[in-house]
Amino acid sequence: MDLASGFIESFLLAFIPLFVAMEPIGVIPIYHAITRGMDARQKRVVLFYSVLTAAAITIAFLMVGRAVFLALGITIADFQIAGGLILLSIAIVDIVHTARGYLNVLPTPGVGIVPIGTPLIAGPAALTTLLMLSDLYGFTVTLSALLVNLFVVWAAFLLSEKIIDRIGENGALGISKVISLLLAAIAVMMIRRGVESLL
Repeated sequence: MDLASGFIESFLLAFIPLFVAMEPIGVIPIYHAITRGMDARQKRVVLFYSVLTAAAITIAFLMVGRAVFLALGITIADFQIAGGLILLSIAIVDIVHTARGYLNVLPTPGVGIVPIGTPLIAGPAALTTLLMLSDLYGFTVTLSALLVNLFVVWAAFLLSEKIIDRIGENGALGISKVISLLLAAIAVMMIRRGVESLL
């Protein structure tokens, strides 16, 4: 029972920062706008490729990212500080601006790979958070949290029209700003832990 409760606690601690980093609610308005002119079949193709691309990139990075860092001589403390600064920059930019530039892409099924699959879902924030969580909670817990988050993204995109009808694009963007603020707080925590490790 203690083992199961420990796994659940670690899973939740890994799931929440990754959910904040992947920000499915904030991406919904962009996904909805990009796929607005597509028929049902094209939307299914975009949904499939977006989640598949994000899954392939995140899982590959989770598996080999640490080996690359070891080969380059990068320590965990180095990555905590650098990753925290990157996340903080992303959060600040997202709070101040919107991602309207993504809406200028051509409405073809290929947008499921770029920009939706990456960098919108599997972006720098998600990749940075993955390695940090793997160091804190282990590969199995982090992979489980990642897979559940990918399912959440899939469900959010699948129900994007209903969600937009319910809360509106401005509502979704407002939620996105709050999530970005949480991401900024997580980034500061990462920087603090990195500095403490160096000291």
